[in-house]
Amino acid sequence: MRTGMLYSYVKKHIIWLNCSLVQLFLHTFVADSYLGLMIKKVLIANRGEIAVRVIRSCREMGIRSVAVYSDADRRSLHVRYADEAYHIGPSPSRESYLNADKIIEVALKSGADAIHPGYGFLSENADFARKCAQSGITFIGPNPDAIDHMGDKITARQTMIAAGVPVVPGTQQKISDFDTVKRIVAEIGLPVMVKASAGGGGKGMRLVRKPEELISAVKMAQSEAMSAFGDDTVYIEKYVEAPHHIEFQILADKLGNTVHLFERECSIQRRHQKVVEETPSPFLTPELRETMGQAAVAAAKAVSYTGAGTIEFLVDGNRNFYFLEMNTRLQVEHPITERVTGIDLVKEQIRIASGLPISFRQDEISQHGHAVECRILAEDAFNNFMPSPGLIRHISEPNGLGIRTDGYAYEGYEIPIHYDPMISKLISWGRTREEAIDRMRRALFEYNITGVKTSIRFQKRIMEHPDFRKGNYNTHFIPDHFDELMSAKRTENPVFEDMAIIAAYYDFISKMEKVAMSDFTVTQGSMNWKTYGIKKNLQHI
Repeated sequence: MRTGMLYSYVKKHIIWLNCSLVQLFLHTFVADSYLGLMIKKVLIANRGEIAVRVIRSCREMGIRSVAVYSDADRRSLHVRYADEAYHIGPSPSRESYLNADKIIEVALKSGADAIHPGYGFLSENADFARKCAQSGITFIGPNPDAIDHMGDKITARQTMIAAGVPVVPGTQQKISDFDTVKRIVAEIGLPVMVKASAGGGGKGMRLVRKPEELISAVKMAQSEAMSAFGDDTVYIEKYVEAPHHIEFQILADKLGNTVHLFERECSIQRRHQKVVEETPSPFLTPELRETMGQAAVAAAKAVSYTGAGTIEFLVDGNRNFYFLEMNTRLQVEHPITERVTGIDLVKEQIRIASGLPISFRQDEISQHGHAVECRILAEDAFNNFMPSPGLIRHISEPNGLGIRTDGYAYEGYEIPIHYDPMISKLISWGRTREEAIDRMRRALFEYNITGVKTSIRFQKRIMEHPDFRKGNYNTHFIPDHFDELMSAKRTENPVFEDMAIIAAYYDFISKMEKVAMSDFTVTQGSMNWKTYGIKKNLQHI
């Protein structure tokens, strides 16, 4: 910390020199001073693809990694890939990945000096961040006060208004009675959204278009919010018709530097859940991008934010933008930002948590080309998006120029029923938007998974839709084109489907032969671990 204070002091008193040589010396001096304080070992308090993704950056930085796993995740790839792995409890997340005390106990036992929470689970839990600090462990994320501040939507709205960031018209205080609700709605006009103050992920939200729906919507939102977040506080804001959902990635260090890494267009949604993301947004003008980026930085500075975070906006058809919320963590769709900027966000998170300055300035960041991300989920899109857990019998992931797959599943792995059904994130990059979309179509064609239903075909239909290809869409894209996207009349790659049927039949015959042979041959289930070729420290504690 003393080095950080010295950095700020020297920077303040030599700024008038504006000398590149002095700046170079300053950054080199700080980097050398912090070399001994750099994080050495990180426990990833998460699972699946995000755990694998964090471990990859740790390995590149020479930082040892510690995985934790529940009963359901004993054979998960993140357990195999980490340097060490520890069992933390039964399959339900509340008994494992949400067990803050157990995770900190493992961190202390393993000698980890930092915890990366990924996203979901404990990533936006201020009490967990405080427990880490009390245990002498670095939490790779913002300080607890910032999490509290931005996690409460009403407080966040008040803060943004004070900072001069536009917000959607609505309440600034907790709703106390139904007479107040009626008065506020009469002032701002229908339609309105009722939202949980502690919410996220589409939970505790209700759209109200008719006066007679208002009271029941508030009650239902309160009930769902209490069930999901343990807090029934709700607020009301004007519903922006057919908006774009656009978020800006920000980074802020402990030395007062805050930058944005441009936007992500997240308007392809189903039930308020993102399905496809892209960057740059085909809707923003360069001028609006600059203005929104400045607003995102102002929003982060208003709460003295540190680490990686996302400022989310709604943008109406006339390109007026409004603050929606802040996610005080890494986002699922962060890889597309990494692809067009060339910046590893996880490495920057670790540097910032170690006390180092951000490794670049705002004027050094630019977007190169275009990137698209599809979330590959274990669900049956053509059967009301029902979850489809089960054993993956075959998987072949796409490859080639401009393709990145962040996943954790493999042949023989069983997708558990206890967690989010995401299998992987598929990212494509191209010099132009058209090339990125065409490359994604090709990658989706190559992506083959049998044993479970997936969202691959549904994603492919989105990539082929004329309105998406033109960039002519908003958050209503899926509802507006639902019948077209779900049409059973369309046939896609019949030869490929025939091959899949043949492969499935061959797989069935092979499995039956193995069962027949099992009377004579004893197989060792642990052989898969040995073939991976890495020694692990798998422990129960």
